[in-house]
Amino acid sequence: MKFIYDEMRDPTGGVRTNYNSFANWLEATSPDVIARKRREADLVFHRVGITFAVYGDNQANAERLIPFDIVPRIIAAQEWQLIEAGLRQRVKALNAFLHDVYHDQEIIKAGRIPAQQILGNSQYRKEMQGIDVPGNIYAHIAGVDLVRAGEGEYYVLEDNLRTPSGVSYMLEDRKMMMRLFPELFSRQAIAPVEHYPDLLLDNLRSVAPDNEEYPNVVVMTPGQFNSAYFEHAFLAQQMGVELVEGNDLFVRDDTVYMRTTHGPRRVHVIYRRIDDDFIDPLAFRKDSVLGVPGLFSAYRAGRVTLANAVGTGIADDKAMYIHVPEMIRFYCGEEPILSNVPTYDLGKTKDLKYALDHLAELVVKEVHGSGGYGMLVGPAATQDELRLFREKIVAEPSRYIAQPTLALSTCPTFVESGIAPRHIDLRPFVLSGKEITMVPGGLTRVALKEGSLVVNSSQGGGTKDTWVLEN
Repeated sequence: MKFIYDEMRDPTGGVRTNYNSFANWLEATSPDVIARKRREADLVFHRVGITFAVYGDNQANAERLIPFDIVPRIIAAQEWQLIEAGLRQRVKALNAFLHDVYHDQEIIKAGRIPAQQILGNSQYRKEMQGIDVPGNIYAHIAGVDLVRAGEGEYYVLEDNLRTPSGVSYMLEDRKMMMRLFPELFSRQAIAPVEHYPDLLLDNLRSVAPDNEEYPNVVVMTPGQFNSAYFEHAFLAQQMGVELVEGNDLFVRDDTVYMRTTHGPRRVHVIYRRIDDDFIDPLAFRKDSVLGVPGLFSAYRAGRVTLANAVGTGIADDKAMYIHVPEMIRFYCGEEPILSNVPTYDLGKTKDLKYALDHLAELVVKEVHGSGGYGMLVGPAATQDELRLFREKIVAEPSRYIAQPTLALSTCPTFVESGIAPRHIDLRPFVLSGKEITMVPGGLTRVALKEGSLVVNSSQGGGTKDTWVLEN
């Protein structure tokens, strides 16, 4: 049986130092008080409308509450310093990689990554070749998924650079914990996260074109039927900027304008939560009704900044994840601070053979998949599921990667039977502009089913507040 790292208790059952204060409070608080607080949290989240679409269940496409757990995930200050340094290094390398592949392609010329893996990848946008973007920043907002395994080592599970979501839940979870349990925050110094919208707005303004002194920033959403619409509206409101849809904008003379009751107003920066394919029907999918005709032309002319940049998908594609440590060595001249999870590229004969021989032990993912879809968790799969997935892999092996089933760390979590360990991950949000910034912590996601390793909200997972201690 694999050793599973418990965030709160050491192998002898003793409470870890970073959890001492919380453990004392928990022991002194009656179960009735905690149950009442949990009901209050559910009521408030329903009232605010913090929901996410969970697809593929018996109530398909229904909006439902994301379960919130009141046991926080607590990270010691020294531990966070290591995580933060690793995230800065990784995102710096990913932005350098994106600039390189759309310009001189030095990493290909040096033989570090095969050309076909980049140029033949469906996420590579040839339309971006030679386009200069402000500050050479492509991934302005990155959500990097971390897991903890072994004796407590952190590993990067994946990089999310297209339209990473979840930060609104991070902020609302903190607000909820401060509302329900103010006494916990008076007992110890917990690093704040509520300034994230200000950091995000400053970051977006810093990459505006034309050195505009007062750039106009908007959040662009596909609309209210998108599963993350709550977050789009929330971030626009928190930043004090307009939430727009494609038909609220138009392009004239390679300049983007927003329709207002006082006439057209120029837009300098678009924080877009729409995939590349749909942002401009003249440049990409002609059937898109979500985008703005001519937007890509204005972008190419340097008259508007899109965050994140078109074409960032090549850097967070799971087939490219394998090469991120090499990117760090190539662009930063350093060894990676945070390790990747060991990964098999099923497009390689040796890796494919190993994966097929050990399918029941591995997690297999589609290289373009996200949200927990298109994946196989071998140890939890039935024989029929293994057989069907094996057929998919054999048919198109290059579409998949495989990873060992890590014994993800657990955190005590309130479930129907009481407090029990549940597996968790962590998604910190890294902002890149004139400098790299982030708030301490991130979104902790928890797999609420016993033994489950799938934490995604789209697959029924829940969230926890993440506390980084300041000393």
